[in-house]
Amino acid sequence: MSKKKTHNKQVNANPFLKTVQEIFFNNPFKGYNFRQVAKELGITDNYTKDLIKNMLEQLVRDETIIELNRGKYKYNPDLLADKIIHTTVVGKVDMKSTGKAYVLTTDLPEDVFIAANNTGHALNGDKVRVHLFPMRKGRQTEGEIIEVLERGKSQFVGLVQISGKIAFLVPDDTSMPVEIYIPKESLNKANHGEKAIARITEWPEKSKNPFGEIVTVLGKPGDNNVEMQSILASFEFPLEFKPSTRKDAERIPIEITTAEINSRRDFRNIWTCTIDPADAKDFDDALSLRKLENGQWEVGVHIADVSHYVKTGSALNEEAYERGTSVYLVDRTIPMLPEILSNNVCSLRPNEDKLCFSAVFEMNDEGKISSEWFGKTIINSDRRYNYEEVQAMLEGGEGDYSTELLQLHKMATALREVRFREGAIAFNSQEVKFILDEKGKPIDTYVKVQKESNMLIEDFMLLANRKVAEKVGLKKSQSKPKTFVYRVHDEPNPEKLQKFAELVTKLGYRMKLGSRKGVANSFNRLFDEIAGKGEETMIETLAVRTMSKAEYSTENVGHYGLA
Repeated sequence: MSKKKTHNKQVNANPFLKTVQEIFFNNPFKGYNFRQVAKELGITDNYTKDLIKNMLEQLVRDETIIELNRGKYKYNPDLLADKIIHTTVVGKVDMKSTGKAYVLTTDLPEDVFIAANNTGHALNGDKVRVHLFPMRKGRQTEGEIIEVLERGKSQFVGLVQISGKIAFLVPDDTSMPVEIYIPKESLNKANHGEKAIARITEWPEKSKNPFGEIVTVLGKPGDNNVEMQSILASFEFPLEFKPSTRKDAERIPIEITTAEINSRRDFRNIWTCTIDPADAKDFDDALSLRKLENGQWEVGVHIADVSHYVKTGSALNEEAYERGTSVYLVDRTIPMLPEILSNNVCSLRPNEDKLCFSAVFEMNDEGKISSEWFGKTIINSDRRYNYEEVQAMLEGGEGDYSTELLQLHKMATALREVRFREGAIAFNSQEVKFILDEKGKPIDTYVKVQKESNMLIEDFMLLANRKVAEKVGLKKSQSKPKTFVYRVHDEPNPEKLQKFAELVTKLGYRMKLGSRKGVANSFNRLFDEIAGKGEETMIETLAVRTMSKAEYSTENVGHYGLA
């Protein structure tokens, strides 16, 4: 205690000593030697520099600062307890290719800028603690990363570089600011110039580069399969299923028991089909149709009953949860579930009995629904179509089961007309597809065109989803509706709509921003007017950006674009 009292008197008596102390106080996580302190104070003469050396020694004796290594000092961390609460924030690193970064945080109204020399050992996506520098007028919030709380990722894809006794992995990711040092004994048979996946094992405090080991050798760069695996690995999407998941999948019974069949509504003798892209490997939805004795039509919308096979708590379910989705690359699909499920047991292949969950509607030619039913079913698809086959049939009127498909098309068209009368918007964003050679490499592109065959499936799927949401979400008598997860699409931001309307006005078009239906009608009329014109793609893209983002929520606020 006596030391601190003496120090306070000395500081008060020596304004210059106090100025030196404030450099450390205002930057408590940064190390300085006497030359750096002198530079901060704009001092160039040797006499004052020697004086600074003495002051640093005095502040060490006083326990205000500590010596990190010979001649380099930092503010005493024991004095930070109260200060740290007010001068640090926690956030996620957005690293740039130049080495500088921004930390995205909810603690402040703006992101925190981090200079390249203040990022420490942080990497892109890491959760970090940031020390905030004193604010300067007219400058953005700036700080220094002082602690990595949680790594965003630990494995990186890159090129193995070996020179003599030294080896590194040069990451493909341009936001990774450093190379990973690989000890020779940790190369795991990787050769110079090969693509590989490395895992960071440690990062010593005084080391510029992290240390790591090669966990997977991918192969030669430029090879199509190697590059595709690199893309997956860079997003840490597993290249293979876990052994426990594979074992779970192998135990799944392919045969359907009589008891299971008897517990379901049987659609096996009712005409059913699937319609998918020509290159699809799995078929997870189907439509059925039959004429009823009362003159109405029964339309079944069927999806594969995956939950019958993938049980809560199973290895299959756990890995599906971790993966979250199937991944579609240019030349392949990486399914969320092992192929025995995705491409076999749960794929609604023709002439095979399959378990489904279904929404079944009784309706007339105009798509007016008189009854509905939801439940477990068993189906047997009569035909697997691709979109091009169905489109040719809709245009030519002839082909396999053309009567059934034309009837479905008639009702789908009626359902669509109702949706647009009620305020749906006909967004038609362009999707570019690739033509591949025999090795899977792109050789050409084309724009995918949304035709009547695509919309036929879309209309019935929208109908099923909407009716299920209504069934679950509507109150029954006095009871509360059940909790449910909805895909919702809130109303667009009025300010964005106004700016969009001003833009298209300058291009010679008009938008009416009144009621919800009025806005939807105005969008649809605009899309008709720009069809085939040079500005079509630009306007449609900007129109989509005026919309709120679709999201999942337990609060059903509706789906603006679909009415």
